[in-house]
Amino acid sequence: MTAQYQSHGAVAVITLNNPPVNGMNLATRVAAVSAIQRALSDATIRAIVIAGAGTAFSGGADIREFNTPQGMTEPTLHTLIDAVEGSDKPVVAALHHLCMGGGLELSLACHYRLAARGTLIALPEVKLGLVPGAGGTQRLPRAVGLETALKMITTGAPERAENLAATALLDAVVDEDVVTAAIVFAEKIADVRPLPLIRNLQVTHPQLEQLLDAARRQASSGFLKAPLECVEAIACAAHSAFDAGIQFERQTFFRLVLNSESQALRHAFFAERAAGKIPDITPDTAIRSIHTAAVVGAGTMGGGIAMSFANAGIPVTILETSSEALDRGLNIIKKNYQNTRDKGRLTPAQCDARIALITGTLDYNAIAQSDIVIEAVFEDMTVKQTVFTRLDEVMKSGAILATNTSTLDLNKIAGFTRRPQDVIGLHFFSPANVMQLLEIVRGRLTAVDVLATALMLSKKLKKIGVVSGVCDGFIGNRMLEQYLRQANFLLDEGCLPAQVDSAVEKLGFAMGPFRVSDLAGNDISYAIRRRRATEHPDMLNSTIADQLCELGRNGQKTCAGWYDYRAGDRTPHPSGLVNQLIEDHSRKLGMERRIISDVEITERLIFALVNEGANILSEGIAQRASDIDMVYLSGYGFPLHLGGPMFYADSIGLGKVVEAIHKYARGHYGSAWTVSPLLQELAGKGQTFNV
Repeated sequence: MTAQYQSHGAVAVITLNNPPVNGMNLATRVAAVSAIQRALSDATIRAIVIAGAGTAFSGGADIREFNTPQGMTEPTLHTLIDAVEGSDKPVVAALHHLCMGGGLELSLACHYRLAARGTLIALPEVKLGLVPGAGGTQRLPRAVGLETALKMITTGAPERAENLAATALLDAVVDEDVVTAAIVFAEKIADVRPLPLIRNLQVTHPQLEQLLDAARRQASSGFLKAPLECVEAIACAAHSAFDAGIQFERQTFFRLVLNSESQALRHAFFAERAAGKIPDITPDTAIRSIHTAAVVGAGTMGGGIAMSFANAGIPVTILETSSEALDRGLNIIKKNYQNTRDKGRLTPAQCDARIALITGTLDYNAIAQSDIVIEAVFEDMTVKQTVFTRLDEVMKSGAILATNTSTLDLNKIAGFTRRPQDVIGLHFFSPANVMQLLEIVRGRLTAVDVLATALMLSKKLKKIGVVSGVCDGFIGNRMLEQYLRQANFLLDEGCLPAQVDSAVEKLGFAMGPFRVSDLAGNDISYAIRRRRATEHPDMLNSTIADQLCELGRNGQKTCAGWYDYRAGDRTPHPSGLVNQLIEDHSRKLGMERRIISDVEITERLIFALVNEGANILSEGIAQRASDIDMVYLSGYGFPLHLGGPMFYADSIGLGKVVEAIHKYARGHYGSAWTVSPLLQELAGKGQTFNV
């Protein structure tokens, strides 16, 4: 049932009931309109309450119906909203938990609105590359004022009901059951006329044009187009009659829903939700309890992982081998929390509570009863063996033994224990307490309940968990190797670091490859390259990055990497020394440096990701192409408006990707290019990675 109808004396209560968030798909709209018509035709009903079942009033329109026949089939959301607004009996919205998107637009058409305290209210369509399409840009500014509406609509960020209590949006914020309160309220105002309509209010502000211009400048500062479109729709609410504004908003929505930005953002939305779906994990799969955690290693990564657990309210113990290293790590954690407190992002009480959740020890026995332990030591198999052999000896039965390795063989690590079924990879990204991605690596013998627990834990830690199989580098770093190979080849052939970084940053990448390397530490990739050179001596690589590291230029931490840095300042400054090193290297190779276009730079970098992603997909390392996209969107700074490397390849056509790879295979480092058989096959059939 998608909408329930009940009579409470003279009040009809219509309850949206479409789990999990009462999305207003076609079936729900049909049921809701039918219920409204039933209430209007019943002479004993004097008022109507619209509520939501479960833990939401409504999360909004069903995104899956956008740009489909179902989305345009009557009754549309517009028709439902018109039926509510045009009712000759008062309609009261009873908001609780979540009221977002089309759900908020429906409530804005009601004559009155009550909200439970803590209800999250939002118009998040901008996050999908859209403007609200059912009156949100026209009614919300009239209800909450221009400044608040601009903030809410252009960012999509939710506001709590109590923060909007003084506006025309809400008639009351209640602590008791909101549906019961709405019924009582409806009985009191059942005969009040005329019925109040938000559409009849005016959008005013003493500095209206200045505010709109400031919003336009802010909305134009990034790569996304939707925020500026939202500002223009809101400006229409201020300058035009209501019906004209509705028409402008609707035309804007239908134009944006077809563009590449919205398609990419909607792809990312569904990709995030698909990532947690694993074929052999079912609703009845057991989940292990995670009440306490331990981390081995108090370095940058270990400290960030510990903070992630503390942020989720889970007590965590950090194990180190020396008191000096432990004290240094704990002090950095404390300082990080205090800095966050000083910026107003934590209250003093929250800061103290999180610091108190993190303790340190030098004794393995002190972590033996933890439900999960995560190893975050140096990326060396011998070191990992020492740690896991000891963990196997001391950890309680049923504890999950996780490694934060970014490249090493998880199956080999699991083999250092007598309980390989309890071993899993949890690859956090630095800074671990900030970055969204958690690459969950499933070993050959990892138990399904351990995998299910890891996925559950990722949500508790507010991470995006993506499952990978075992290979060198897993999904993200295996692809990154090919990306960085091409970046270094470009230096040999004629580029300088700043040109390469600038080219991809113009597309919307958070940072180019050389800025990223300086941030992560060039010594880390140097160690990985040395290992891979031993394991794969025939692999073609530039040696320029090795020469950089041999000069001790390890990145920001040494104030010298591909760029020069000043103490306490992360601004990259092009280095004359590095540029000369690169040019000298090209001469030693006998290579005549050439002018390389930004198009070639971006194609070689992105298509290297795509080609290796296709290999990963065909080998079953990743379950689906959208998982690869989610890894790069949430962990590697790939532009959100491009949808991830695999979606981007789909959008420009796989045939074009194959054609470009063949072209670059004829270049100086052409032997580094071999078209993935899966990419070749899909391109030949005119198909895509994401189906």
